[in-house]
Amino acid sequence: MTYLTIHSEGAECRLALFLSPEGRGEAHAIIRSTLPCEPFQRQLECVREAAGTLADKVKDLTGRAMAPVFRRYFLSDPTNQAPLIETSADCAQSIVGQSPLDGTKVAEWVWLQEEGKCENLGDGLWRNGSSQLWQGDCSEAQPGDSYMLTEKALDRMDKALEGLGGSLADHCMRTWFVVRDVDSNYKGVVAARNDVFDRIGLAYDTHFIASTGIGGFSPEPRQTVAFNAFADLRLEEDDITYLKGSTHLNPTAEYGVAFERATATDYADRREVFVSGTASIDNRGCIVAPGDIEAQTDRMLENIGVLLAEGGCGFEDVAHLIVYLRDAADHAVVERIFAERLPEVPRVIVLAPVCRPGWLIETECMAVKGMKTGSKVKY
Repeated sequence: MTYLTIHSEGAECRLALFLSPEGRGEAHAIIRSTLPCEPFQRQLECVREAAGTLADKVKDLTGRAMAPVFRRYFLSDPTNQAPLIETSADCAQSIVGQSPLDGTKVAEWVWLQEEGKCENLGDGLWRNGSSQLWQGDCSEAQPGDSYMLTEKALDRMDKALEGLGGSLADHCMRTWFVVRDVDSNYKGVVAARNDVFDRIGLAYDTHFIASTGIGGFSPEPRQTVAFNAFADLRLEEDDITYLKGSTHLNPTAEYGVAFERATATDYADRREVFVSGTASIDNRGCIVAPGDIEAQTDRMLENIGVLLAEGGCGFEDVAHLIVYLRDAADHAVVERIFAERLPEVPRVIVLAPVCRPGWLIETECMAVKGMKTGSKVKY
């Protein structure tokens, strides 16, 4: 992975580049405002301008044409700010109320692929030029309780994949659930996901899906759960490895939730690892270092390192990090640790309570490593 920092007027872009000589290149960028005292519209303008020129800058740097396939905005006040963001015309888009903790009002994560121009399939679902799909936010707000909205989102994704010759069970590699008032509403997400997975044959002795379930706000105040996902229709069973990290983490089913700790997907030229939201936990399911943000951050990173290593990767292969904090007052400590240990990896630290109150911090990431895997799937 090659890491770069690009400065522009009012914004900073941290960029991770993976350039495969045999397949598609891809890039991940975290773009943040550098004008914390300016109004939201000015900060958004600078971030969007940086994002809008990103593909051209990547082409100038690499000689390869890349296009966005997924973008997510992290906002400090989504109800008021989201109406000022235009609907994406080029890829799946997600808007979440998870305030950047660097004192700004907006940050953006952009995932780009070489020849990644996407087709809009409707209702937030986009497909690239081959077999991959991204579920962004639905075109209309979805009021309802957390059980109903989770069940509806998973069933809708399953139906969409079936219509394209796939299925949720076999081809969905990654999901995100952003939950309003997570301390109260997460139980509905868990129950609905368990029920849907039981219906479609996903269980502890088969597999689940890599996932993050985290606190945050949809722009629609009545919407308790927002859902995003990534799927690949060409992947077969032999192309997918479910990573457990058993020396450091317990099976999620032991505390009644249904997701994989991490999932690795193999293509002819690379391996991609999706690490679910990971916290400070041990292999008995207990919180490590209750109340100590520094120690929890250390253990969390150790757990992530174990999952990456099981997938044949390391932190040097990480394309981006999304760091979730329950308490904004912990930002300075966490920022110092990440700046010391992973200074170049694109990251954003946001205010987002973790699903278990004792966990002060959680982080998800994606890694990409070049290798000949033997997979029949060309990227």
